[in-house]
Formats: sequence, C-alpha cells, structure tokens
Amino acid sequence: MLNSTDVFVIGGGPAGLAAAIAARQQGFRVGVADGAKPPIDKACGEALMPDALVALEKLGVGIAGTDAAPIRGVRFLGSGCSADAAFPPGYRALSVRRIILHRILIERAVELGVDLLWQKVVSGISGNEIRLNDRTVRADWIIGADGVQSRVRRWGKLESQSRSALRYSFRRHYRVAPWTDRLEIHWGKHSQGYVTAVNGEEVCVAVASRSPEIRLDDALQEFPALSARLRGAEVTSSERGAVTANRKLKQVWRKNLSLIGDASGTVDAITGEGLGLAFSQALTLADSLRSGDFAAYQTAHRHLAQRPSFMARWMLLLDGHTRMQQQTLFILRRYPEVFRRLLAFHVGALSPMRAALGGLNLGWDC
Repeated sequence: MLNSTDVFVIGGGPAGLAAAIAARQQGFRVGVADGAKPPIDKACGEALMPDALVALEKLGVGIAGTDAAPIRGVRFLGSGCSADAAFPPGYRALSVRRIILHRILIERAVELGVDLLWQKVVSGISGNEIRLNDRTVRADWIIGADGVQSRVRRWGKLESQSRSALRYSFRRHYRVAPWTDRLEIHWGKHSQGYVTAVNGEEVCVAVASRSPEIRLDDALQEFPALSARLRGAEVTSSERGAVTANRKLKQVWRKNLSLIGDASGTVDAITGEGLGLAFSQALTLADSLRSGDFAAYQTAHRHLAQRPSFMARWMLLLDGHTRMQQQTLFILRRYPEVFRRLLAFHVGALSPMRAALGGLNLGWDC
C-alpha cells in the first residue's frame, strides 16, 4: 500500500501520466491517483501535432502505426473554397483514439514502476499530505493534473486567471473510409468542424461553437459536403462534449505544488495543441523537480504557450465572420506559400520573424 512517495500526481489522464513518466525518468518515486477507471475518454479532436510526438519520444512513448493514422498537413474548407498545406519536411503528426493513447501511456508508466491508484478520489491536500478516500499519502511534491475544473488549483490558491469567451465542443466517431490524410477544418457561419482519420476505417468528427445550444448534428448542417460524406455511416462512439477557451494563470506553482495540462491553463482546441503542450510541460516540470527551481517551470510554461496562444487568437478572428473566412481562404488558395509558411510557424519550423517576412500577413499586401 502506497503511504509515501517523492512525487504524487492528482489526475490520471494524459497530462498526469506524462508528468508521472517524466518524473520517474528523473529517478523519483511517483504515485498517481484518479477517481476514474481506465481507459479514460474525453471529448477532443485526437490529433497529436508534431510537438506532441517529439515530447512523447522523449518520454519513451511510441505509438504503433496500427494504432494511429498519419496526418500530413492541414486543409481549410468553407464557402465552396478550400486551401491545403503540407507539414514541413521532417515534421509529422498522428491521429489516435484517446482511449488508445491512454492505454499506451499507462503501459509506459507501469513499465517504469509508477504506482497507479485508480478509482481513488483525492478529497484534499494539506502541506505534504494528500487525502484519499481510503488513506493519507505523504509526498515531497504534488502535481495537479485534474483538468479544467481543477480542485487542486483551488486548494493551492492558484485560481487567478484571464480567460477568453468559452466555446463548446462535441465529438463523435464514424465508421467510414477516410478520404484525406489532412486535418480538415471546416469553417461555418456559427461553428467549425474538425475531421481526422483515426485508422483505416474510422474518422473522428468534432465541432466547436460559441453557443452551448448547438450540438454536433446541428452544427453539421452548416457543412453540407461533410454531412454528405457521413450520411449512412455507422456511429461508433457516443457524443461527448467539453468547453474550450484560452486560459492563462498568473502562477502555475506554489511551494511544493505545481499544475500541468488543462489545470494550468489552456489554449483553444482550434489549434490541436492541447496534448502537445501537456507533454512538453511534463518534461520541463520534471527538470524543475530535479533542480528544485519551480520559477524555471513558470518561465518555461509561459514560453511553451506563446505560439499556440497566438495561433488560437488568430484563427478565432475568423470565427463567425463569413466574409473574412472567404477572403482568407481565397488568399491561402491563391498564395499557397503563405499557407505553408503559416503552418510551418504553427508547428515551430519557422520563427515569427521569418514567417512574417515570408508572408504571414496572409497576402493582404500582395
């Protein structure tokens, strides 16, 4: 029975497991508690962008080709127009079912000797003590990885934050032969639709809008071409919903407590960078555990979020503005190098200066 450990992670989703794996790689004894029973599913687009795959490799986590589908670029569609860009050479992305990703992360944690406490609810923390439903565990370091509505964040008095307007997203899977190796973003008047293949016979479809009343079936009516592809297809998962927003905390650590993943702030799901951020945060947090310098984690955490936050703000400028969507899609289609450079900046292959000099202005000066 686990009664004490070096690092205790509250929350056993991908962010918490990544934090546990990274800390264990640094030689710490690690325990993880979650009130759920695996595999844990969640509404998300299920794309692992290039940053996510690089971080997973550093965590020693590999994803077999049979468990995922390759993503080779991004396609924007809307108003009868489409624009397409491939990832830069050497950059790759994958789409994998959330429950499969969770299983793979659990297997890696078990391999490293992480103590996993499933169906164990954490009811509070005090100093170095974590209260569970059947015991108290002492730990030198506590990590909160319990999501957007984090109780750990509240217990640690780290609630001060700025936040953009909430958006509401829903996700479902369909059994249909994938028609693209791109991450497709369909732009509508009131919402966006996201499509990725997750294997050779199934696609993940998600929608996001500013209205809590719009569900997936309602939103799909804005995308006739996508609806036509899905017509008659078998639904292979239940509809799941979540909220999304840009959130930035004033501070992500206090004393022996630190936050990671959605508990530590978020970028809007439109970027597809949520999991990549969490995995990169795990690596930097483990470095801070080793050095004892959590101010360095704060600095790294803020730096990691800069590029995705910028891209989220830019992309959301198009949300609900049909004319701007049309103009942007026309420019990206007419000047494909602009889209390629924009995507290269998104995945970190171009610096902001090089991207801007190469036409990140979307061609409005052309």
